[in-house]
Amino acid sequence: MALLGRWVRRAPWLGNVLLYAGLFAAGDAAQQRLRRGPGQAADWSQTRHVALVALAFHGNFNYVWLRALERLLPGRAPGAVLGKVLCDQLMGAPVAVLAFYTGMSLLQGKEDIFSDCKKKFWNTYKTGLMYWPFVQLSNFSLVPVYLRTAYTGLCGFIWATFLCFSQQSGDGTAKSAFLLFQGEKSSTDEKSPEK
Repeated sequence: MALLGRWVRRAPWLGNVLLYAGLFAAGDAAQQRLRRGPGQAADWSQTRHVALVALAFHGNFNYVWLRALERLLPGRAPGAVLGKVLCDQLMGAPVAVLAFYTGMSLLQGKEDIFSDCKKKFWNTYKTGLMYWPFVQLSNFSLVPVYLRTAYTGLCGFIWATFLCFSQQSGDGTAKSAFLLFQGEKSSTDEKSPEK
């Protein structure tokens, strides 16, 4: 862990972005493992797409966004921390959800790259409001600035597992994710994937 901290301190942008992308890709692999039946192979193309979206957008966005929030509302005083959480949820979260669904649809060659956004954005955003404010509250009050993107990526592993499941077969609700862990199929699993 100390080695990781030194690496991220020495090359903060590269370290944070690569770690974030790797954890997002691992989240996709985890959701595939949970969904996969006996004898089914992993879809590594899907995992590459997730890694590419996370590397090209999410890791970089979070790196810049978290630093901008710190400059805008510096410190760990309760007002500053709550202001950062509020800004993050009202501005950063919608951008991240839209970028994920649109980026994945683009890489998958879907005809309507905004289809998943139209169907799943609000459910996904509301589900994120049950998770991310608590993550960011701890992030802004306890984690040093140079590790915040990495910490967000670590917590993002859980979120990526949910998000990738929602993109593949869920509807963006927490209920559909609970069905994943119970081993049941969500109602959208029966629908054929759009291309």
